[in-house]
Amino acid sequence: MDTVERLDGRALIAIAIALITWSSAYAAIAYALPSFTPGEVACARLLIGSLCFAVLLMVKRVPLPARRDWPLLALLGVLGLTVYHLCLNYAETRIASGTASILISLVPAATAAVSALWIGERLTLRTWIGLAIALVGTVLVVLASGQRVEVDPKALLVLVCVAVSAIFFVGQKALFARNSMLGVTAFAFFAGTLAALPFGWHLPQALALAPWPRIGALLWLGIAPTFVGYLAWNMAVNRASASRVSSFIYLSPPIALLIGWLWLHEVPNALILVGGAITIGGVVLANARRRVAPISVAPVAPVEACERC
Repeated sequence: MDTVERLDGRALIAIAIALITWSSAYAAIAYALPSFTPGEVACARLLIGSLCFAVLLMVKRVPLPARRDWPLLALLGVLGLTVYHLCLNYAETRIASGTASILISLVPAATAAVSALWIGERLTLRTWIGLAIALVGTVLVVLASGQRVEVDPKALLVLVCVAVSAIFFVGQKALFARNSMLGVTAFAFFAGTLAALPFGWHLPQALALAPWPRIGALLWLGIAPTFVGYLAWNMAVNRASASRVSSFIYLSPPIALLIGWLWLHEVPNALILVGGAITIGGVVLANARRRVAPISVAPVAPVEACERC
């Protein structure tokens, strides 16, 4: 029998909340940057998110991970959170928010590659073809990220975000197996926030001079994409398989482009749209799984009972 997994209404609502909040982060970062440095935006976002996770840990009484996992988890937090947000924010000082979101869409494909190298997961030929197609699309997006059609070095910082995100996701697999997922995530945020504090040294002075709408963008970044978005995403994963839910992440770049267009008036050019379509198509192909056809078994003819029995 061919069993098709269906997402219920609550899971779909949770996915929608996660995608909208995550997609809005790119425009919110671009909106906050005129009043804050990229380091201050990263520090403020992680600090607000960490405060939210700390409150949730106290309310839920979730224990922290085992001490033996603290060094690896701290390293993952610095890479996957501090380095990620710093590179993303510095990149957005030069490229459009929608462009950044399209490049970030390479994360699923990069995660597959890191999984193959780190934990020995085999990649199919179709996966490698998808990675190659996604790379072509990424090159087109990078070429179109500046005012001229040329490679912008800061756009390449987003590819650093892709790499550290893949390491962050794969590295947490073993930790999730023996610790609470909420505890692991909160600890990673605490470590990432501590590493980001030096970049927010002048954040109090910047807050005193910034207009309230820019401060509101920081609050939105810390509460919505960082805290609410993660919780909504995990609620969906708890109600359905992770692979099924993850297929929706490819809707994030189009949503971010739409938000950047409506909020920041960032009109994407034709090359970005073409490159984005190729990138999304490539990562979908790289992460697609073959559906196993149901095995049809011929019905067995019933044995007629003997009249004498």
